[in-house]
Amino acid sequence: MTLSPSPRDLRVLSLYEGFFAGGARQLHTTVVAGLHAAGRQRHAALSIHAQVRREATVQRMTDDHRYQLLRAAGVPVTTLGRSTDDGLDPRRFTDVELARAAAAVRRADVVMSLKEQPLRLVNQLDGVERPVVACLHRSDPEHQGTALDDLLVAARTGRLAAVVCCAESARDAYRDAGVPASLLRVVPNGINLARFRPVSCARRLALRGAEGIGPEATVVVFAARFDTMKNPGLFVASARHFLEREPAGHVLMCGAGMSEANPDLVAELDLAFGDRPDLLTRVHALGVRGDMELVFATADVVALTSVFGEAAPLCLIEGAMCGAIPVTTPVGDSARIVEGIGFVTGFDPAEIAETWIQAAARRDDLGPALTRVRPRFSHVRMLAGYATLIERAHRGAGHRLARV
Repeated sequence: MTLSPSPRDLRVLSLYEGFFAGGARQLHTTVVAGLHAAGRQRHAALSIHAQVRREATVQRMTDDHRYQLLRAAGVPVTTLGRSTDDGLDPRRFTDVELARAAAAVRRADVVMSLKEQPLRLVNQLDGVERPVVACLHRSDPEHQGTALDDLLVAARTGRLAAVVCCAESARDAYRDAGVPASLLRVVPNGINLARFRPVSCARRLALRGAEGIGPEATVVVFAARFDTMKNPGLFVASARHFLEREPAGHVLMCGAGMSEANPDLVAELDLAFGDRPDLLTRVHALGVRGDMELVFATADVVALTSVFGEAAPLCLIEGAMCGAIPVTTPVGDSARIVEGIGFVTGFDPAEIAETWIQAAARRDDLGPALTRVRPRFSHVRMLAGYATLIERAHRGAGHRLARV
């Protein structure tokens, strides 16, 4: 009789579509690195792509902060070597790619899929039976193209052992889309509170000075990729209203495509500020950053203007835990996240700008509330939730085999 591995010996393989900037990848990487470093499980990662082009930005796996975090934690990372620029059909894999993926899966006891997209690869691995845990971070399955079909196929064929949803809105949306409710579990997002925390006044002033921002400025940070879901046009329009009303206001934009190398962002800025280039001097397009904890530490407000798709936006949590007041549109679980520590707005740019000003004015008043909620957002709780689900998935697979 073969003994089931103990949790400490459990081997877990995470499948990534690729390594590029984004909250879901940051969150998943925190989970993998944390569980591996704690010695509770042994983790590895396989990325379909070695390079991706997203939001007018080419992002190489080995340059990515999340890849570097995994390697620093001792997590082996391999790739099928694809590039989004190679012209290959994303739904078809070569025999060599399938063989490499199958070999990696066979070395694992449990497979975790970061979002549903990598399941198109899993569903093609005939003869390789491992329980799969899909980790979902959005609330719009209808906007995921064929990925929802791949998720449903994995559930129907019995490959899917569990689905981790980072928010209640994600669980409800995927249940309504046809995923069996018995598979769906909510593990709220968490962050490393030792990294995302307020800094001293002297450090805050120094960080602002490095960006050319004065000590009395009101600073709003927008941490998002340039994507329709994030509604960058609404943010830029709101920034115009904000900077007109706040003579000392500054806006920082971070994420893939949030740089002057992106012609679409330049067009949005020209549209909003074409008649007021003086205001545009207080808009800082910083692009992809690996030190978001420092960017958030300079801010008074962390803003989100998304119109759909969000589940539990990591930027709101990270920004708030660094001392910035979160202001968000009503998407996903955002209202739950900011309850008691921030503000929810509609989609009117003038209303959003006014709320930023009010939020910044109440930053000191809301400081104690931000301190009180810190334990709720600890990644320690999140890691425990993921570890338990992974172990249950493996035990469940063992029970199914025992009945055969």
